[in-house]
Amino acid sequence: MSLITLKNINYTYPLESKATIKNLNLTLESGKVYGLIGANNAGKTTLCNIIRGFIPSVYRGELEGEVLLKGKNLTSYDSGEIASIIGYSFQNPFTQISGVKETVYEEIAYGMENLGVLREKMIQKVEELLKLFNLEELKDKNPFELSGGQKQRVALASIIALDPEVIILDEPTSQLDPKSTEDIFNIIKLLKSTGKTIILIEHKIDLVAEYCDDVILMENGQIIMQGPSRDVLTNESVLKHGGQLPQVTLFFLEGKKAGKIPADRKIPITINEAYEFLGKEK
Repeated sequence: MSLITLKNINYTYPLESKATIKNLNLTLESGKVYGLIGANNAGKTTLCNIIRGFIPSVYRGELEGEVLLKGKNLTSYDSGEIASIIGYSFQNPFTQISGVKETVYEEIAYGMENLGVLREKMIQKVEELLKLFNLEELKDKNPFELSGGQKQRVALASIIALDPEVIILDEPTSQLDPKSTEDIFNIIKLLKSTGKTIILIEHKIDLVAEYCDDVILMENGQIIMQGPSRDVLTNESVLKHGGQLPQVTLFFLEGKKAGKIPADRKIPITINEAYEFLGKEK
C-alpha cells in the first residue's frame, strides 16, 4: 500500500538560484526498508526534510509539487500529527538531545511526556527501549556525558518511543563502531518485522545491501535509479552517478566480465549470498 507519494517536486533553498530537488516523483510503500544512496550533496537529506514537512515550514524556500501522506496532502496535517507518524533521526545526535533532561531514562521518556502518555505505559516503554538499545547501565547518566555512539542510541530510542509509522534515519551509524553499527541494524530489522516503514540514508553500502528491500539512487537532486536492492546494486551504472556497490558485488562482476561466471547466474550482493554462490558454508 502506498504510504508516501511525492509528485512533481521541485525545491529551491532561500537565497539560492538553482533548485536542489528537480522534477522528483516517488512512491513509498508501507512496511519496507528503503536505502537512500548517492554522493554528498545529492539531495538525500533535503528529500527527507520534504517528506517530514520541514520543507518549507522550517527551512522555507520555494517548494513546488504535491506530497501525500496516507493519501492526504501533507499540508492538511499539523506539525504534531506529522511528528506522530514520521520520526526522524539526525546524522549528528548532539542536535537531537533535548538538553532539558538530566538522565538517559528521562530523555527517552521526554517525547511521551509531551504527548501525555500514561505514566504506567511510559515506564513500561522506557524499560523496553533501555533493554533493546543496550542502555540499561547508562539510564542514570546525563545524555551529554555519553559518547557519540551512545548519544546516537539514546536519540534513536527517543524516536521509537513515540511509535511512529515511518522512521527516517539519516546516517545513523556515522559515529558508531562496528559492534554498535551491527546493533543498530539489528534494531532496524526488528522494526521492519513490526511493520514500520524505514527510510535509511547510509554510506555503508554492504549494510544497505543486506537490510534494505529497495534502493533509491540520487544525483544532483534527482532520482536516477530506484528498485529492488538486487536490481540496483548489481548495476554498474550506479558507480557513474556517485553511488557505491558492495565489495562482494564488484568482485563477482569482475569475474563475470572475465568469463569466469556464467552470464545467467545472479550476482551476490551480500557475504552470505557469496558463500551460497560458491557452495561453501560461512
